[in-house]
Amino acid sequence: MSVAIDSSDAAIPSGDAAPAEPVPAPAVAPDSSAAAPANEETAEPGDTENMWTPPTTDARTTDAPDAAAPAPESTPESASDSFWTPPTEVPFAESSDVDAEAAADDDPAPGDVPEAITRDAHEFGVYARTGGWAFALKVARSVRPGGQSAGESAKVSARKFAELAGCSPDRVMRFYKAWDSAADDGLVPQFEALTPDADVELPDADVWLSYYVSRNSATSVRGQAITAAAESEGIRPTKALEVAENPTALRAAILADPGTAEAARKALMDRLDEDPALRTGMARDIVRTDDLKKAVAEETKTGGQLEYVRRIAEEGQVKTPAGQKIEASPALREEAERHLSLIDELDEDEEAGEWAREAYDTVRTLVAETVEKDPELRVQERRAKFYSSLQKATKAFEELTFDDVAAEEIDDIVEDDMLQRLEELQAAIATCITALQSAQKKD
Repeated sequence: MSVAIDSSDAAIPSGDAAPAEPVPAPAVAPDSSAAAPANEETAEPGDTENMWTPPTTDARTTDAPDAAAPAPESTPESASDSFWTPPTEVPFAESSDVDAEAAADDDPAPGDVPEAITRDAHEFGVYARTGGWAFALKVARSVRPGGQSAGESAKVSARKFAELAGCSPDRVMRFYKAWDSAADDGLVPQFEALTPDADVELPDADVWLSYYVSRNSATSVRGQAITAAAESEGIRPTKALEVAENPTALRAAILADPGTAEAARKALMDRLDEDPALRTGMARDIVRTDDLKKAVAEETKTGGQLEYVRRIAEEGQVKTPAGQKIEASPALREEAERHLSLIDELDEDEEAGEWAREAYDTVRTLVAETVEKDPELRVQERRAKFYSSLQKATKAFEELTFDDVAAEEIDDIVEDDMLQRLEELQAAIATCITALQSAQKKD
């Protein structure tokens, strides 16, 4: 292509600037299209970078010498902006970041991807959309239904399919039964409608768990009970069945996580009423563990203290230290109700022991003050207290006999302080007797 500058049509530069010399044409075929003149103020001899070249596919390109259009007038500052640069001229570094990253990946063209990778990607996409249905379909179209003989179908038995798959027949049948249940609901085709290597539209992955039971125990009596309990709790039966078949995993979770341990404790408590064996086993474990025995004793004491305060608030009656029941005063009853309201507001994980002790000590003090302020009640309290001590002493003395000891064995049993302590008890009893006799004489 020959490119020449027509001096008659060149743009007139502003000021005193001299026109640029013609740019020599590159050595190309003489019949190529003529190009527009370069800006005479900026073009240098042999400078092709600032020359505008029309696309070869432009229908307006002709071989006529007058086809070239004059360059527009421009100032030296804007001269470089007046030339159009083809897209292919843009350096790679100026392209977008996305293109740079795509080029950096250096991935092969789609046709060059190995078949194994393409197959894996396809199967991954199928499973991402359908979940276990993708594998259930493989079973459904390959395993012949029950009752069919080998001659009636091209399919194989579940045992043979499992052997080819390298897994257990039970696992194959779990997928088989999931498909069977879905087919009964009209969600997928029946087995008879499927042939080996057939493809059908599969349900969404979220539906799979509604039909697939991952454990054989689900069909047993125990499994059915677990399934029913899981459904009543609003969880998937498969989760509960998996936990039931992995007691070691359950133990590990209980040991490691307080939240799991608390859930297990509550579940055991809910089960105690209907499981005598569990109740007996837990009681046996408690009495054999010193720490648990102490904790039980402490909680029993706390429970008794709370019950004492609660009866005052709810029934309006109070038991004195000597054991007699009296009517609680309005002030005592109000104080008991106040303490109970504080205890009832505690969170479930907060200990009520300290609050119960404080409530108990407060109301006991008020009860003692009530007794002391009433002379008649004070006398009754003393009498009740003495009778209580007398009953305990009587029971103890009744056991102080040697009826079950042979005469020749007494010498072996006797210790030096036994007689001394009995004499002291005898003196105390004699003093009590004397006091009571004196009181009777006064009456």
